[in-house]
Amino acid sequence: MSRNKGGSDKCACRLVKEVNQLKTVVNAQSKVLAKLVRQMKEGCKKKDEDEDGCTICGLNPCIKCLNPDVLYHLGLNTDTTDFPKVFGDVKFVCMGGTPGRMEAFAYYVMQEIGLKLNPATKLTDMAESGKRYGMFKVGPVLCASHGMGCPSISILLHELIKTMYHAKCKDPVFIRMGTCGGLGISPGTVVISSEAVSAKLEPVHEIIVHGNSVLHPSQLDEGLANEIKSCHDPCQDKFDVVIGRTMCAHDFYEGQSRLDGAFCEYTPDAKMAYLEQLQAQGVTNIEMESLAFAALTSRANIRSAVVCVAILNRLEGDQITTPHDILSGFDKRPATLVARYIRKVLYPVEDSDEASEAESEEGGGGAGDSKPPPPAEEEAE
Repeated sequence: MSRNKGGSDKCACRLVKEVNQLKTVVNAQSKVLAKLVRQMKEGCKKKDEDEDGCTICGLNPCIKCLNPDVLYHLGLNTDTTDFPKVFGDVKFVCMGGTPGRMEAFAYYVMQEIGLKLNPATKLTDMAESGKRYGMFKVGPVLCASHGMGCPSISILLHELIKTMYHAKCKDPVFIRMGTCGGLGISPGTVVISSEAVSAKLEPVHEIIVHGNSVLHPSQLDEGLANEIKSCHDPCQDKFDVVIGRTMCAHDFYEGQSRLDGAFCEYTPDAKMAYLEQLQAQGVTNIEMESLAFAALTSRANIRSAVVCVAILNRLEGDQITTPHDILSGFDKRPATLVARYIRKVLYPVEDSDEASEAESEEGGGGAGDSKPPPPAEEEAE
C-alpha cells in the first residue's frame, strides 16, 4: 500500500508541475498574442498621416510622392500590396545569403516561437515574382535572402527598409546571419560583430554619388549584440560565442588576401602580415556584407546585429575543406542564437511574482522559463 501511495504522490506532483508550466506558457502567449493582434489592427487602419507611429527615420522625402512605390527586386508595390496589413506586425527582419537558408530558418523559427502550419501547405516566397531574392514571413519574423556582397545586400535593404516604412512598423530589429572567415578562432565559433570596418580598418561605408565619395558610419547596436550573446548557453551549446570587430571585404579572393584565386600579386608573407595586422587591431572575422548592412540600418534608426559562424581560421589556410555535414551543422549555430533571442523577446517573464509562486508550488522547477514549448532542438552535426 505504501509503495502505491508513493507512486500516486509522485504522479500528482508531476501533474501539478506540468499544469503550472502550461499555465505560465499560456499566460505569456496570451499576452503576446493580444499585443500582436492589437498592433495588427492599428497597422491596418487607413490613415492620412504619413509615418503614423513608424520609427523608421531619415528616409528619402521623395518616397511620399511615389504612387505607387515599386519595390522592383522584391516584386512588390504599394498599389497591389496592403503593406500595413501584410507587414505591419513585423518585429524582426532576419537576413542570410541564400533563399534556401532563409526558408529553412523560417521553418525553424516558426517552430521555436510556437507557430504551426498546415502540413498540406508550405511557406510562400513573397519575393518570388522579383526573381532575385527569397522572402518568407512567419508571424512577426520576416526572413529574406540577401545574396553575396555589399551591392546585393544594399539593394535588398533599401527595399526592406521601405517595406517597414510603408507598413508603419515600430522598432523592427534587423539581424544578418551568415558565415565568415575567422582570425585566430576555431572553426565553428560564432562571432557577433561589435563594429563593421572596411579593409582600411575604417568604420564607414563608402558609396559613390554623382562621382563623389560619400561616407556613412557603419554602426551596430552594442546592446543588441550583448542581448544575443546572452542567449548562448555554454553548458548546453557545443560552440563558443565571441563579440569582435568584423572586416568587410568587397571580394572573396584578393580583397581577403587569399592565395587561391585566379589572380594573386602578393606573397604568402605579405598575406600573413596583413592578416596579423587585422588581428592586432581587434578584427575577429572577415565577411562581405556588414558595412552596407550596418550603415543602412543605422541611417534608418534601426537596431541591427551581425551574427556569423567562422568556417575556417584564415591564419591557417584559405580553402574551405571542411566536410559538408559539419558545415551544415555550423550553419545552424547563428540561427540557434537568433531564434533564442526572438523567443526571449516575444515570451518574456512579465510577472515575476507569478513565476515565483509557480516555482514554489512545484518545488523550484522553473515554470518561469522565458522560452515556451516547443523546446529548442539540439544541433545535428
